[in-house]
Amino acid sequence: MPQTLSPSAATARIVAFFEKLAPAHLYGLELIYSADARFKDPFNEVRGVPAIRKIFAHMFATLQEPRFVVTTQVLDGSNCFLTWNFHFAVERLHAGAPQVIRGASHLVFDEAGRICVHRDYWDAAEELYEKMPLLGSLMRWLKERTRA
Repeated sequence: MPQTLSPSAATARIVAFFEKLAPAHLYGLELIYSADARFKDPFNEVRGVPAIRKIFAHMFATLQEPRFVVTTQVLDGSNCFLTWNFHFAVERLHAGAPQVIRGASHLVFDEAGRICVHRDYWDAAEELYEKMPLLGSLMRWLKERTRA
């Protein structure tokens, strides 16, 4: 049974976990997420630790040196809101040049201080698609056409 943590202690633990996240840490996700935790980002919507582990494993398998830097923390009861910069590289994207995605996560803690809801918010069009060689041109053109 996991140790019960206050929301502020849970937030500190979560920030430290994500900022030091490595492939070896993926087998400790049960300490961070509740067994039936829900996770959603622009590409995935899953439930349960095994499915969440698969998302992070895919991140490490497809990206070079992925890492999170948490820039803001806001806590309100069992709700936590984090803003972050996600640093990574992709060999096929700009010859492996460093990339950054700026985003935010809404986390809800259970009574033990584990994440039971994790929702990531970031603009896939601006932060990812616009940086791709062919798709980027189309995305920038669409953005320009819809601008007021």
